[in-house]
Amino acid sequence: MSRQQGRSGKGKSSGRGQNKPTNKQSGRGGDNAKGKKFTRGNAPVKKRTPSTAKPSNPDEIRLNKYIANSGICSRRDADMHISVGSVTVNGKVVTEMGYKVKLEDDVRFDGARINPEKKEYVLLNKPKGFATTTSESKGRTVMDLVANASNARIKPIGRLGRNSTGLLLFTNDDTVVKKFTNSKSGVSRLFEIELDKNLKYDDFKKIQDGFKTEGKLVAVEEISYIEGESKNKIGLKIKNTGNTILHTIFDYFKYDIIRVDCVQIAHLTKKDLPRGHWKHLTQQEVNTLQML
Repeated sequence: MSRQQGRSGKGKSSGRGQNKPTNKQSGRGGDNAKGKKFTRGNAPVKKRTPSTAKPSNPDEIRLNKYIANSGICSRRDADMHISVGSVTVNGKVVTEMGYKVKLEDDVRFDGARINPEKKEYVLLNKPKGFATTTSESKGRTVMDLVANASNARIKPIGRLGRNSTGLLLFTNDDTVVKKFTNSKSGVSRLFEIELDKNLKYDDFKKIQDGFKTEGKLVAVEEISYIEGESKNKIGLKIKNTGNTILHTIFDYFKYDIIRVDCVQIAHLTKKDLPRGHWKHLTQQEVNTLQML
């Protein structure tokens, strides 16, 4: 390249590394005619105002979802039933949309109590030393034995004394519970009972025929001596779900109960169910239970 050619390009720059003077800036911290402009990186921080919304309670559920979970209808249909006053919560009609309830609340649809949990049926072969209660203040209870059986709020039907053994049925199905507790029909339970002395045949007949104590008739379905055992071991079938009825019967005839073992509830037996173990009922067992 000649010297003249080099001089002729001196007035122009290639642009590489050259800052061009301009009245406009990129905007990062710069001003323009309209005022300050900020990029996303250095925009002024907006102060957040504390939320006034109440934190959700994990123990509560929307009423329409509660109804839908029970299997009655969809959430949309549940809203319609709520709006027309078909739903009560703890005895009061609720028509408010978005109303929240707890699982332990008494929710009724057209007068019938509903439950949002899946129906569970657990059979326990109870050992000695466990109280039949849901109270945590009673020491070891049957609820400790079935703690891992279900997440549903199952409860025992009927009672067995702390030192009694045998079958106990747990469920959250109110319809099945009513079958057991119905004073007119009830569900049969078979007990093997050991007395402090042989049961006299005259007393055996009186129990079999029914007798009155304190003005009330006490009746059993069946009573028998256990084959191959001494006369102080008795089989007794009765529909009453309480534990005290057994003591009522034998106290009346001056016998002390040494041992009580519930060996059968309706069609349910202890077969393949060791003491202290539990099992979920099969669908066939559930179907039979519901048809009682």
